[in-house]
Amino acid sequence: MDLSTRYLGFELPHPLMPASSPLADDLDVVRRLEDAGAAAIVMRSLFEEQIVGDELTTYYAHEAPEASYAEALSYLPEPGMFALGTHEYLEQLQRIKAAVSVPVIASLNGTTPDSWLEYARLIAQAGADALELNVYDLPTDPRETAEDVERRVLDVVTTLREAVFLPLAVKLSPFYSALANFAERLERAGADGLVIFNRFYQPDIDVENLDIVPRARLSNPSELQLRLRWLSILSSQRRLSLAVTGGVHNAVDAVKAVMSGAHAVQMASVLLRRGPEALRRIRADLKRWLEEHGYESLRQMQGSMSAGRGAALPALERVHYMRVLQSWRPEDSPARRGS
Repeated sequence: MDLSTRYLGFELPHPLMPASSPLADDLDVVRRLEDAGAAAIVMRSLFEEQIVGDELTTYYAHEAPEASYAEALSYLPEPGMFALGTHEYLEQLQRIKAAVSVPVIASLNGTTPDSWLEYARLIAQAGADALELNVYDLPTDPRETAEDVERRVLDVVTTLREAVFLPLAVKLSPFYSALANFAERLERAGADGLVIFNRFYQPDIDVENLDIVPRARLSNPSELQLRLRWLSILSSQRRLSLAVTGGVHNAVDAVKAVMSGAHAVQMASVLLRRGPEALRRIRADLKRWLEEHGYESLRQMQGSMSAGRGAALPALERVHYMRVLQSWRPEDSPARRGS
């Protein structure tokens, strides 16, 4: 069975790979992922705030009084909260490149281009095969328009495209108001691929201590549906490489993603729960599913459930919406059953 796919210009033996996560922090885990058959290794993100913090440290160490330095850093996270510092990140990238033979995809997380430029170049020099731009931004300024938000991301892509020759994948949230148009503009700006979608981690509230509590929750399969919808739409419109991340927990989830148009299937939560060896089992199950359903290759299935093109697409989406609303039956209700 031919499970091969093409993602960001790489010919891969299959679409399964770890998503950006703590999995790549440990070299032994990275080797286990490759042994389990990972098609590529995606590193966790290096944050813009880390880069800015390092730049400020260097500047104030030579140019400004210590008090000014402390004030300038007051809006940045504590360096100790990050698993890898900026220099450690580059060293880990080099170690991973030396340890595995599959493509290694580095990740930058931020919203503005200036701070990323130098590290994008350093990441390329350290041997990364591709770069994932994780755009995590929650616009809260009432003066900022949707166009302002999109323009900021486009500026990042344009700037980095001119600075490095690595394949660039942009990891997006689903909350842009005109995502299909935005995807087209990202492609014109030089993006080679899109990763669908970033997860927004909402903090909880400790009502007893009146505190904001950050909690990272692993994904569940219900999160996949939103991603399938947009993979299906974008795969029929764009030539970009498309990756899915969030909600893939088994081979059937991977089948759905590939049918919707995904070229790569990124997983984190299932691998964090069950270990890197889960990837081998999912790959075997994917191969078995294709054989049992009469496919000769994964590419034969790829995009088979894409949404289609043209003016009929909005009407089709309305039909799907109405079908969902009409699918519920009163007998499904606990109130109806008297429970």
